[in-house]
Amino acid sequence: MTALDQTSSAAQTSSAAPGMAADTIVAISTPPGRGGIGIVRLSGPAAASIAAQLVSLRHPLEHARARLADVLDAVTGETPPGQQDGARIDEALVTFFAAPNSYTAEDVVEIAAHGSPVVLEMILRHALALGARLADPGEFTRRAFLAGRLDLTQAEAVRDLIDAQTLTQARQAASQMGGALSRRVAPLKHSLIELIALLEAGIDFAEDDVDITSETEIARRIDELAPPLAALEASYARGRIVHDGLTLAIVGRPNVGKSSLFNRLVERDRAIVTATPGTTRDLVTERISLDGIPLELVDTAGLREERQDFLEEAEQLGMRRSREALAEAALVLIVLDATQRLNDEERSLLAAVQGRPALIAVNKSDLVDTSPPASEFAGIITLSTSALTGEGIPALRERILSLATGGAAAEPGMLTSLRHHQAITTAQRALADAAQANATGTPHEMILIDLYRALWAFDSLTGQTSPDDILNLIFSTFCIGK
Repeated sequence: MTALDQTSSAAQTSSAAPGMAADTIVAISTPPGRGGIGIVRLSGPAAASIAAQLVSLRHPLEHARARLADVLDAVTGETPPGQQDGARIDEALVTFFAAPNSYTAEDVVEIAAHGSPVVLEMILRHALALGARLADPGEFTRRAFLAGRLDLTQAEAVRDLIDAQTLTQARQAASQMGGALSRRVAPLKHSLIELIALLEAGIDFAEDDVDITSETEIARRIDELAPPLAALEASYARGRIVHDGLTLAIVGRPNVGKSSLFNRLVERDRAIVTATPGTTRDLVTERISLDGIPLELVDTAGLREERQDFLEEAEQLGMRRSREALAEAALVLIVLDATQRLNDEERSLLAAVQGRPALIAVNKSDLVDTSPPASEFAGIITLSTSALTGEGIPALRERILSLATGGAAAEPGMLTSLRHHQAITTAQRALADAAQANATGTPHEMILIDLYRALWAFDSLTGQTSPDDILNLIFSTFCIGK
């Protein structure tokens, strides 16, 4: 039996395993366009046999080893290699991973050729003609999940790693892929299952002298789950920001240095700066990273206190968009002029941000004799800055970062999505209901309903009980080929 026959036989055996698919999927796994390398990936029971017809292997496929091969023309590829000129189009590196020791737990073949879109498309179409099916978005990872190679939080982290725009986001995703969140949930789930088992045993074997769990013991076990659950729920404050980022609107009256501060924060001349008030007429946005936190800065048009009907239409529209940006932003940086007194527009602006995450930058500090230290004005942290000299910019960055994270520290296994947060808050509510029912002497059968509700919330977090529509929604956000 040849090596190819052996791998095909192994694939047929493994395809019957639970969670394994009976068909073979294929996709281009590298981004669209030209590149130095392009990869076509196959997964399924016929992956190895199809790959052997797409390329001319110089050595038989072997698990976890790369093999040099020639890419065959899809039209003349039926001819044995060497018997017809022109059959070879490109060279490739072919890597084979035998089931179940692969990403999907199926036979997986990756063909890495030069990144010509024409050649990759030809390989893909040839694979489809040989019986493979075009993979759906996220189908490779979904197969890995269904085969038990990943839980749902780890599968979601694969997408997050691909989408990461900062190193902190990549580190967070890598931590989740390693099971950090699953490890935080596992002991909570285990303790909950133990409590459920105690109550179930007391109900099922009440006539066999099995002790019924006391109200005190039930209360103690539920109370033990509360602190770690609360800590996990609190991690969402930072995890959400690391995952999604925030928007910071820079607002103030004209010519206070908003655009200059904006350029200082993005560390390049992104916004036009002149001495003429009202230079900025439209929103200017730029995405930066502060200690790994994605932050979208929005430079806005200056807000004047003059009557609107005396202003040009373009400036009126700019001010309207400034107020919209102010209303929508998660964070606000109000810029004041150290050489000017507060006007009515600025007083209204300060009143409008009361109770919201905001900072005040008193700019042009280089033009006054003394720069006041960091303090509070109208209940808002105030810093002295100079966009011209750079004075106070490092302190401003630190304050923005502190405001963005709310002081929450980075930790392994943070909740990073609304789905995660909803699962944990559902578990908290269910356990609170169970504790209340226990305190009022409710029968154990009714308490179990609440405990199972908490258990289902834990299961939905990692994917054990997620319905198909939720899985379809999650994996549809993946790119094709992953």
